[in-house]
Parts: sequence; structure tokens; C-alpha cells
Amino acid sequence: MLDEWRPLFCPFDVTMQRAISYFELFLPTTLPPELHQKGFNLWFDELINLWMSVQNLPSWEVHLVNLFARLANDNIGYIDWDPYIPKIFTRILRSLNLPVGTSQMMVPRYVTNAYDISHVVLWVSSLLGGPSKQAQAQLSGLFNSITSFFHPSNHGRWLMKLMKLLQRLPASVVRRLHRERYRKPTWLTPIPDSHKLTEDDITDFVESMMQPVLLAMFSKTGSLDAAQALQNLALMRPELVIPPVLERTYPALETLTEPHQLTATLSCMIGVARSLVSGGQRFPEGPTHMLPLLMRALPGVDPNDFSKCMITFQFIATFVTLVPLVDCSSALHERSDLTEVEREMCSASAEFEDFVLQFMDRCFALIDSSTLEQTREETETEKMTHLESLVELGLSSTFSTILTQCSLDIFKVALEKVFNFATTNIFETRVSGRMVADMCRAASKCHPAESLKMFVPHCCNQINQIAVNEEVFNEEELDKELMWNLQLLSEVTRVDGHKILPYRSDLVQILQLTLRLKCKQGYTLACNLLHHILRSSVLIYPTEYCSMPGGFHQPINDYIPIKDWGRPGDLWNLDIRWHVPSVEETSFAFYLLDLILQPELQRLQRFAQGEQDMSRDDVLQSLTIVQHCLLGAGGLMPPLKGEPIPELVHSMVNLDETTLYTGVAYDESRENYRDAICSVMRQLLHYILEHSEDDTKSLFSIIKIISDLMHFKGSHKHEFDSRWKSFNLVKKSMENRLHGRKQHIRALLIDRVMLQHELRKLTVEGCQYRSIHQELMRDLLRLSTSTYSQVRSRAQNVLFTALGTYNFCCRDLIPHVLQFLNPDNSSVTQQQFKGALYCLLGNHSGVCLANLHDWECIALTWPAVVRSGLSSAMSLEKPSIVRLFDDLADKIHRQYETIGIDFSIPGDCCDVAKKLMVTGNPFPKEPVVSEEEAAEGLKRQDLKNSESVEKYKQLIGDLLGCLSNRNMPWKFEQISIGFLSLLLRDDHQLPPPAVLFFVKSLNHDSLYVRKVAISAVAGIMKQIKRPHKKVQVSPSELCEVKMPSGIIAGDRPDNQWLQYNSSNLPRTQQDWDRCVFVEKTHWGYYCWPRKLMMYAPLEEQPKQNLTREEMTEREQIIFDHFSDPVFINQFIEFLSLEDRKGKDKFSPRRFCLFKGLFRNFSDAFLPLLQPHMERLVSDTHESKQRCVAEIISGLIRGCKHWSYTKVESLWELLCPLLRTALSNITVETYADWGTCIATACESRDPRKLHRLFEMLMESPVNGEGGSFVDACRLYVLQGGLAQQEWRVPELLHRLLQYLEPKLTQVYKNVRERIGSVLTYIFMIDVNLPNTQPTTSPRISDFTERILLQLKPLTVGDEEIQNHVVEENEVGEQDERTQAIKLLKTVLKWLIASAGRSFSTAVSEQIRLLPLLFKIAPVENDDSYDELKRDAKTCLSLMSQGLLYPEQIPMVLRALQEIAGSSSWHARYTVLTYLQIMVFYNLFTFMSDQKAVNDVRALVISLLEDEQLEVREMAATTLSGFLQCNFLSMDAPMQAHFEALCKTCLPKKRKRELGSIVDTIPSADLVRRHAGVLGLSACILSSPYDVPTWMPQLLMDLSAHLNDTQPIEMTVKKTLSNFRRTHHDNWQQHKQQFTDDQLLVLTDLLVSPCYYA
Repeated sequence: MLDEWRPLFCPFDVTMQRAISYFELFLPTTLPPELHQKGFNLWFDELINLWMSVQNLPSWEVHLVNLFARLANDNIGYIDWDPYIPKIFTRILRSLNLPVGTSQMMVPRYVTNAYDISHVVLWVSSLLGGPSKQAQAQLSGLFNSITSFFHPSNHGRWLMKLMKLLQRLPASVVRRLHRERYRKPTWLTPIPDSHKLTEDDITDFVESMMQPVLLAMFSKTGSLDAAQALQNLALMRPELVIPPVLERTYPALETLTEPHQLTATLSCMIGVARSLVSGGQRFPEGPTHMLPLLMRALPGVDPNDFSKCMITFQFIATFVTLVPLVDCSSALHERSDLTEVEREMCSASAEFEDFVLQFMDRCFALIDSSTLEQTREETETEKMTHLESLVELGLSSTFSTILTQCSLDIFKVALEKVFNFATTNIFETRVSGRMVADMCRAASKCHPAESLKMFVPHCCNQINQIAVNEEVFNEEELDKELMWNLQLLSEVTRVDGHKILPYRSDLVQILQLTLRLKCKQGYTLACNLLHHILRSSVLIYPTEYCSMPGGFHQPINDYIPIKDWGRPGDLWNLDIRWHVPSVEETSFAFYLLDLILQPELQRLQRFAQGEQDMSRDDVLQSLTIVQHCLLGAGGLMPPLKGEPIPELVHSMVNLDETTLYTGVAYDESRENYRDAICSVMRQLLHYILEHSEDDTKSLFSIIKIISDLMHFKGSHKHEFDSRWKSFNLVKKSMENRLHGRKQHIRALLIDRVMLQHELRKLTVEGCQYRSIHQELMRDLLRLSTSTYSQVRSRAQNVLFTALGTYNFCCRDLIPHVLQFLNPDNSSVTQQQFKGALYCLLGNHSGVCLANLHDWECIALTWPAVVRSGLSSAMSLEKPSIVRLFDDLADKIHRQYETIGIDFSIPGDCCDVAKKLMVTGNPFPKEPVVSEEEAAEGLKRQDLKNSESVEKYKQLIGDLLGCLSNRNMPWKFEQISIGFLSLLLRDDHQLPPPAVLFFVKSLNHDSLYVRKVAISAVAGIMKQIKRPHKKVQVSPSELCEVKMPSGIIAGDRPDNQWLQYNSSNLPRTQQDWDRCVFVEKTHWGYYCWPRKLMMYAPLEEQPKQNLTREEMTEREQIIFDHFSDPVFINQFIEFLSLEDRKGKDKFSPRRFCLFKGLFRNFSDAFLPLLQPHMERLVSDTHESKQRCVAEIISGLIRGCKHWSYTKVESLWELLCPLLRTALSNITVETYADWGTCIATACESRDPRKLHRLFEMLMESPVNGEGGSFVDACRLYVLQGGLAQQEWRVPELLHRLLQYLEPKLTQVYKNVRERIGSVLTYIFMIDVNLPNTQPTTSPRISDFTERILLQLKPLTVGDEEIQNHVVEENEVGEQDERTQAIKLLKTVLKWLIASAGRSFSTAVSEQIRLLPLLFKIAPVENDDSYDELKRDAKTCLSLMSQGLLYPEQIPMVLRALQEIAGSSSWHARYTVLTYLQIMVFYNLFTFMSDQKAVNDVRALVISLLEDEQLEVREMAATTLSGFLQCNFLSMDAPMQAHFEALCKTCLPKKRKRELGSIVDTIPSADLVRRHAGVLGLSACILSSPYDVPTWMPQLLMDLSAHLNDTQPIEMTVKKTLSNFRRTHHDNWQQHKQQFTDDQLLVLTDLLVSPCYYA
């Protein structure tokens, strides 16, 4: 791999990105230690040095980081990362892009190429531990320095990254701990003991993260990230993590005014719930917090605040799932073996009953306030709103959790209470009724026998009493009480079917009474009752979800539930109690079906045969009953019967469905109701569609029933999906990643088993396509193309599901859909047409009939879609139809994957497959294929391949046939051309008729068609290109130099022959033939490839300039058209039209077309094109210029294989053209010419293009045509040279020599362009490992020369004014003015190179620093002139640069020198520069103690500056350094400031009023102010907490409140800032102060003027 991809390493080239990303993907990092010398040892040093020496975040750096992260994670303990750690952390910190300092400019590339947090986290977590502990120290430093960014008052683009870091790092460390301590050993290398994480490592890690996590709890992005971080941290150190969270939770539960605080703390508590409840040795007092938390959370069940209500439900449910609610207080007297904490838990558990009852009271209040009458106006909907249904869900699941977990005694009390509430009130059945019924259902699910005994008799009595009255049955509005009892009954019967049997006679009687009610709401409730009774009897499901198997009913003295708080379920002894339908239950279900379903089916059948009349309402009622029977007993009914449909596909392999046993044995002796329902429904459907198609409600119902007949076996896919989702959410919030091994709560494990059972039921059988399915799908298709749009859309959804279920049914259905699109079929209505189009389009997830991956299908559908344009039902006036066709075409273009033509499988693959079959272990069920079968298979394969080719040609023929129809509307012409363009492929040439069509379409009237044709013809050119022969060459023979041993990159003797050398250019035929042209730019820069392939000499290549007879048919078509002057005139005419004014750019597609023309036909068409090119070049319109630029770049790239003479004559033609073009260049076209030349020079040997380069170099900046043309010429030249990278050092030197005298150009646009050109000239001067010094121009020499010319500016002390008038004055200007002009250009160069070059020349830049500091203004003001603004930008960009340890002393020396300068602006700017520089290189600075001391001394000395602004900036800087823990607040520093504060001030002399006050402060005042500023900086450095030293400093400060100005001002500002930042958590912060200090503080902080 290294040999293969190393030659691609060329940092200036795009191949670098490719090479590094290959390495990231493929380099192995999991080899065992004894193979490391064949593993990462081969490349680690090389790549890590490359990473450390590259500076400006090129796009490939991210891939390197990902590779190192993987390497570190797989080899913990085998690599010594210590030398790199400060650099790693500095780069991570830089990659977060945090805003620092006052005036910072962002480099855009830093934002786009930042590191991927998930890899950073992996790397960091792998560096932790080990003997040196260095990584943890740096990590603590990292979090200390960024903690304040997590405070909720800070917000910005960077916040998401920080939150991600916070959430993922603990998870990654937990994963590592799990791997070290709990995971079963695997074949991966184990971590050596010396590098495993110790207990101290874990503690340090958790402590370093706590502060940012606690701040992030209240973040603007929500508390979820913090909650996940806390969950993982609490697994490792509950005693460090949980108490601070509790400290924040208790006050939040008390406050009423800050709901956000409550939701945030509760969601964090949910995360740590499990660690809290299970206690353990580390945090034994954890469980004692549980009851107080539960009791205090109750007020959160609040009807007025939805989000609070939901989080409270979640909170209570989480805690209750973990803890059995059993009163164990009696154990205090009966057992003596309890610990102190256990005794406390036992006595607390007496409150459980209180808790349950209070919770129920809260819920009842919630229900009372959400009845329909209270929450709706008269007119609004009666359905539940989305919020209400969420509350309903939260309420019912929380209540059922509570009842599942409580002891029988508590349950009985709760049952009594809920029964009384439900039976003494009458609820409306839409909102509050549903909530109450849910609570009752929860009760009856937990203990069915006790609950049913109360509820069923009561409800049955009430219903019977009301139903005695005959009129009830025909009332439209039913009695409220009857409805409520019916609803209650239908919910409490959703329990274990076995327990319902005793009440069956009562229930059957109620069903017979209520199913025939007239009122729709009434009979729907009765149908629900029927559905629930059937469902409970026939399905398989677990009956209890308790957290301990067997419940909590043993006596206290031998089993004590508090031992089981937070205990996970035991996966191997789950002891699930299943409900499996008994014979009795099954026969009860069939009895119900015979009794209820049979008569309904008979009635519907009589109606469908026209023997009996039914009103629409009656039909709907019957259908509702049928539907609920099917939903209830679907699990009992075997799938639909029918013959399989044969011959849809031919295969020698068995394609039948596999059958799986899912616990249901169908009783074949009984009638299969599924078949019965099916036949009645089909009759009814046809009857309704014939006689009353507008009965849409019945049609909706029938569609639903058909869907269930086909797919329903006891559960629905969408319900399963939502349960799966919520299961995963709950699992995540309560899982224990540390111990792993599925340590989940028992209820979750049971739920997962149940989901698995349902998943098997859903996915198992029923994919065989039978005749009955065929009939149903045709019915669905009929419904999908019927009159009413809602019926159509529902039927289509069912149809799409069915299409995705049955094998190969699409082939059967497509012809039926396409009938509706057939133009010969004149009876089609517009609705049918639209319905058929929707059927072809499919929904967003399912099958798309128009685009099946099969030749037979698209050969039918694509031409049909196009032909439908001629159908009478198609009208382009209807926007809906136009939109449908757009969507169809768009979907096909997006999803079409090229379909294979050749399906041959190589022989050796077949041999391997055979070996696999005969080796045994396990032996396959199918016998090994015999020779005859194999031969037959090969025959079929060949047949299939030839059929595919035929189908391919036929499809293209059909599409072309459609296009030749004159009546085809334009829209369909375009769709057809789009389809044709998809059929271009690289393994099979396009048939000649299609080639002819596309070439003709180049001159089509429609712009869209022309665009497609240009791309297509360019593709055809690639297809018919004749291959050129390559031979292997040896680089060492070409250069006659010995190859270097080891890796040396850059300019070496053995790659010098590649470089441009004007004394040795191929100017004659012999030189040209002798010269070996290397087209690709990266070959030879880093090292040579093992096999360097070059083109063979001209005589071995395919013949150029064929005669027409020698050409293939496809070539002849193209040749004929492009040799036709009329065709060419028209073609060029179209190409030089404007498309969208001002938006057009150089088009790569057109370039490809011309490149292909000149490559395949050499110069055959040049004579025809030449006059056009000459005409276009002299026309200054942008579209004309763009057209000629595209032709020229195609010509230059297309002449790659032309003979010497042809190339020479080509340049004779091109040079004058290009000269004209460059003199006519305009604002609109200069970018196109730049692209043209850059495209022409890309991947071409510079020696081949020497004529072009010499022409461009003639004299770019000659002032002809004004400054603009100069700038453009430079731009074009730069485009060409930048593509050549390191191979043209001579040209770069010549250009630099030419430009240096011109650096003092006056015009801004030329200056900016020169700046950019200089960047590219010096780009090659990189400082990368193993790289030779370049032969291209070097920055250091250039800087020397520049500094000489800038001397006049550095000598004097006066302010540098930009007094250069922007005109060329007559006569020689003085040196100073020249120097200012030069400086402006140099600044442009420095700014341009900040984001582009790979390594920054720090030592050279430092020498320019003093000058920049002198100019840069202090304030942010745009009114400054260009020079000052540029200087400021430049400083901002330089301060963000990456520094290496050896460069730090140099920079600091320069800054110290400037800090002594006489201009206070310069001294001020030193501080702002220092802030950004230190933060962006934090860990590099911190690993060098001397540097830290120097910075500290510098800041402290500037605190005593005579200029007030500088002093204040120094204080701000100091406070920032303290805040990011770069400097620490130690005793000497504190003493130093306190001493300064005590400086005595001279007494104020009595001055006469009106005399001039002396403004220069005395030295004493400055020193005293410096001391006060120092104290103030310390106080402001911790805005969100109160360290131990702070109270004393505040007292010291307060003594200066009445000093003279500016001291008084500073003190006031500091105090007001302190108050602002500490106000939020003042209750906690108060504790740090003594009472006396608090008194003084209160005096200070309350402003005195109110009481004056």
C-alpha cells in the first residue's frame, strides 16, 4: 500500500487528498505486537511528522487525524505519544474555532476543514492513562481553558461542537473501561497492564469534566448532551457526579418561576437515576434521596405546563421502574442484619403508599382540567390534539409502571380509588374519558382477577339498565352514561384472555346489545370491545413486566425488596409469564366469530348480489364490525389461499418462501374466515364501484380491510416501528455501558423479547405471489385509478406496500398500469391517467415501478411514459399533471443505477463456490450442482446476456421512435432525451441511430436539449476514443542519476529532468521525439512509482487523420456533421448565445466536447473552426469570449497526441488569438480566460506547452490597456502556473524578478493580484519532513530584499500616514513614499497566503511585525484607509498561526521589543496579539515554563503603562489568561498587586478653581491603579464561581472605592461586573463569604444614590 500510494504524495496536488484518504481507509492498525514492524512502524513516524509540520489545515489533514485516532485506539500502550501530546491538544483546541480576543478574523478554511469530533474523542480517550499521566494533565487544561464557553449565556456556531465533545468523551472512556475490565477477551491485542486506566486516572478524568458538564446542563441547545455525559460519568464515579446534580435539582424542584431549570435538572437526574438508586460501595447514601425526589416531583404534574408535565412523568416512571414500591417498614422490628442506610430506606418505604395516592390525586386533577367542555370552543374538533395524546400516553404509561411495581396492599388501595373515581363520575369519551379509561386499564392489566371483579359487573349492570329502554337503539345521540360505561368496559377487557373467560356470557350479551346501536360513536365503542376481547384471547404476549420475577408477594422476613433497588434483570432466568391461548379461549374466539361475523358477511353478500337493500350507514356499520373482527382474530386466521403464479421469472434455483413457526398452529378444520371475508369484500367492492362510487367512507373501510387481509397477522408494522423506537429511547436513557452484557432492567428485557416475537410475525411468511393476491392487487389498482382523489391515495399506499411484499409481482402488474397511459386507449379519464402515474411514481420509501432494476421492466415503462404524451387524457394545462411528470422524470434520474448487460461470473469464482459446498461443516441442504446443470446454467447465462443487449437496443430504438413522432409535445421530447442520456454506458457503445440523433440535437431549438446533447456527445467521444499504447520506463535511466536511498521529497537530481528549462526545450522534431513527456504533475515529487508507465512513441500509436473510409460508422456520423460548414455555423451560433445574464461560467461540458473532437479526429475540423475563432476573439461580448475560451482550452488539451508539426502549426494559430483575447479582456470575461488557461495546463507536461508559457510571460504588467488589463493578465498567468506546481521553478524565478520592481504599483486591483500571485510563487517553499530545500523562489531571500526597501519606515518614529495619492506623479518619489506603496503590496501578499500556504514562514514574518504594530489602528473603525485596515487584518491572521516550540522565544522577543516602543498604539496592539496567539497555541506555550514566565512578566509590566488604555487592556489580557488557566492565581502575584495598591498618593494640593488641572498622572497614581487593575483582573477571571481567595480580594478592592479617577471607575466597573455574572447562583456563592464580608459587599453592590 505504501509503495502504491506514496507516489501520490504531493501536497500541492489533489492526489494528496486521495492518497491520505486511502491510507485512512486501508492501513491496518490491529496487528499483534510481534508484527508491529510490518504494521504502523513502517509509516507512523513519516505521517506524524507530516501532520505536525503542516500548518494551515489543508483538507487532507482531517483524514490523518482519523487515521491516528484509529491507530491510538487499537494500540493503547504500544506507542509513545508523549512527545506529541501538547501538539495534539493545541490542534484540537484550534479546531474548535472558538472566538477569542477583541478583533478576530476567521480564516474560512479553518471552519470547513475542522476535525471530526468523534475521531478527536476516540484519540483523546486512547491517550489517557499510562505511566506519564501527561494526557490527563493536558485534557484538564483543555477543559479549564474552554469551561467558560459552556456557560448558558454564551452562544455561537461553535457551541454544537463543544456539546458534542462533552457528550461523546465520557461515552468513549466508558467504552475503553468496559474493554479493559469487563469485555470477554477477543483476538484483538489486549491492553498491557501498565497502560490500563487506574482508579486515580478515572477520578482525575471525571473531576476534569464535571465543571463544564454542570454548566452545560442549562445550555441553550437543551440539556440532552449534558444528561448523556452525566449518565456515563456517574457509572464511573457516582460519588463525584450525583451530589452536585442533586444540589441543583432540589432548589429547582422548589422554585416555581424557572421552569427551564426544572426540565433541565430532571432530565439530568433521569440519566443518573440508575447509579443513584443502586447505591453500591462508592455511593451508599444514594438510595436515600429517592423518596424525597419522588415526593417533590409530584407538583410537576401540572395541566398548565406541557413540557414540565411530560418530563415529570418520565422522571417518575424512570425511578419507579428501578424500585419496587413495597412498604418494608415492618422489617425494622423483624430483622437485625440491616445496615444504617438500609434501615433508613426501610423506614422511608412506608411513604410509598402516600406517594401513589398523591400521584393519583394529581392525575385526577389533570384529567378534570382537560375535559372537552373546558378545553374547546363549541365549534372545534372533538379529536384529541397532539399534545393531549402525548399527555395521555405519558399518564397511562407512568401509572401502569407504578401499579406494576407496587405491592398488593398498595395496589388494592389504588384500585379502590381509581374505581371510585371512574364510577362516580361520567366522562365524555374523547379526551378525559380516554385518560380515565387508560388508568383503569393499567389497573386491570396488573392484577386482572381483582380488577375485573369490580369493573365488569358494574359496567354490565349500568349498560343493561339503560338499554332496557327500547328507544335507545335508534337514538342518534346516545346517553352519556351508556357511552362512558361502554368505553370503560372496552378498555378494562384488554387483559390476560384467560381471566376474561368467567365473564364471557355477560360480555357476549353486552356485545349483542350494543353492536347494532344506531349511533356511530356507540357502535364504534362496541366494536372496540369486540376487538379487545378477541385480541386478548388469541395472541401470545407476556402478562407481567415486574422488575423482579414473581412479583413482591413473599413475606418480609425471608425476602426484603430494598435489596433489589436498581437491580438488572437476569437474562438467563428471565422467567417470563406468557399468555398462550388455551383451547377454551380459541373456541370462545371462534364462537364470537360465528355469532357476530358470520351474519354480517351474509348480509353484505346479499347486498352485493342485489338481493337486499342496505342504507350507506348500515353498510359502514357492517364493515366496521368485519374490520374489528379481523383486527381482533387476525392471528387465528391462516394466510390467504391460492395457486402460486408461475413463470414470472425463470430460475434454476428454488425461489419459494421460507416458513417459520411463530407459535400459532392454524386449525384447518374450522372455516378460514380470512378467505370468507376476502371473497365477500371483493363482491361488495365491485358492487359499490358499479352502483355508488361516491360512497367513499365504505371504500375507505374496504381498502383498510384488504390491507389487513393481506398483511395483518396480529400486529401492524407502523405500531411495531414506533414501539421499537420508544424502546430504544428508554434503553438508552437507562443503560449501563460500563458493565455492558445486556445489564438492563427486567421490564426492558421482556419488552425486547416481545418485540422480537412481533418482528418474526411481521417478517416471516407471505412473500409468495398467489392468484388471490393477483386479484386483490388488480382491485387495488382499480381503486387507485378511481374517481375520488382520497380513495386513490389510500388505495395507492396499500398497493405500494403489497408491491414491496410479494416476489416479482411488479412484472405482473406493470402492463395493467401502462394500459391507462396508452394513447390508443381512448376511454381513459383524467383521474385514471393521474392515478396510473402515481402508481408508477411510488412513495418515497417503496418500490418505484417506473424504475425497476431490470431491462424487461424499463423497456416497457420508459417508452410508455413518453408515449403517454399523445394520450387524450394528458393535458399540459393542468399543473398537477405537469408536476407528476416532472417528479417522475426527476425520480428516475435520481435513482437510476446503470443496469448490467453482461452477467457472466468468472470461472474461478465458481470453483471457489464449489469448494465451499463440498468442504462440509456445515453441509448444504441442496446437493452440489451436477455438470449438466452447470452447463445448462451457462447456456442460460449466455442467453440472458444476449437478451440484455437486445433489450438495450430495443429500448433505445423505442425512445428514438417516440422522438420521431411530430405530434409529441415538447415536454415529452425532453423527458425522452433525458432517458436516452441515462442509457450511455462505458461497456457498450451507443447504437449509431442514437449517435446520429444526439449529434443532430446539438443544433436543436431548445436549450435544454442542446445541454443534454453536449454532455452526451462528449460521452460518445469517450466511448469511441481509440486506446493509446503505454510502455514502462525507468526514471533512473532517463536522468542518469542514482536513485536516492530512503525517502527524500521535493527537488532532487533524479527529478530535475521533469522541470521546465528554457535552454532545453523541444523546439525541433528530433528534440520532440526524444523528449519523454510526463503529464501528471505529482509523479516524482515524493518518490517514483514502482512502474512508471509512459506513452509509446508516435509510430506505435493509432493512426491520426483517418480517411472517411477507415472510420467506424459512429465516427463517420460525427465526421460528416462537423465537416459541414452550415452545421458548424449554426453550432457556434448557439454556443455563443447568452444563457442567464451575469450567471454564466466557463462550461466544463463544452470543454469536454471540444477536447474529445480534437483528440479523436486530431486537426480535421480546425480549418472550419479557425475563422469562427478569429471572429469571436475580436468580439468583446462575454458570451462570444466564453465560447472561444472553451474551444481553445479543448484544443490545447485535445492535442496531447498530435505530431510535432501539427502542434507547431497549432501554436502559430493560437498565439496571436490569445494575444488578442488578453488585450480585449473585460470584467465579465477575465474569470473565463483564467479557467480556460488553467484547464488547458492541468495535467500537462510544461515542456509541451512552452509556447503558451513564454507568450504569457512576455510582459504581463506593461500598463497597456490600464491597470485592469494588467491585473487580468496576471490572473490568467497565475492560473497556468498554479496548475504546474513544482515543475516550473525557472518561470517562477523569472516572474518574481519581473514583479519585484513593480511591487510599488499604485493601483489597488493590481496590488491585490500581485499579492495573490506571490502566494503561488512561494507556495512551493514548504517546510515538510524529508523535503529538500526547493529550487523555486524562497520566502527568506525575498523578505531580506523587502526589509531593505522598507528601512525608511522602520527608522523614524513618526506616525505612518497613507499620504500616497493614487496617481502616478511625475518625477521620482522619495524613498518613504515608495516604501509605503511597497508595504501595501506586501500586506496583500501576507493576507492572501494566510489561508492558502501549507507552512507559515514564522521567522520571516516576525521581522515585519514591528512595522505592522506601528500602523495598525486600535479602534474598530471602517473609515480608516486601506493600509491601516490591512495591517490590522494581517496581525489578526498572523496571531492565529500555529507556532512550534522553537519559534516561541523569537516571537516573544519581538513582542517585548515592541512593548518598549514609544507609540502606545503599538503597545496596546501587542496585548491583543498576545491574547489570540497564546490561546491558539495554548498547550505549546504551557509546555515551556520560560515562555509562560515571559508572557506573564510582559503583561504585568504593561499593567503599569503610563497610557490608561494600555493598562486596561493589560488587565483584560491578564484576566483572560487566568480564566483559561494559562496563568494561575498564586500568592506572589496577589502580594505584588496588594503592594502596588498600597502606593501612597501625593496629597491633593488646594488648587484655585479654574486653574488647569495637570493631566499627566504621577507615577504613583499609575502604580496604584496597576495594583487595583490587577486585583480586578483576578476577580473577573472567574465569572461563574467564587474561589477561596476571592472574598479577600473583593475586600481589598472595596477600600479603593473613593480613590481618585481612573481608580474609582475601575473599582465600580469590576463590582458591577461581579454582580452581573454571579447574580444567577448567588444563593450558592453567598456561602463562600463571612458575615462581615457579606455586610460590606451588600453595601457596595446596592447603589447608594437611591437613598441619598
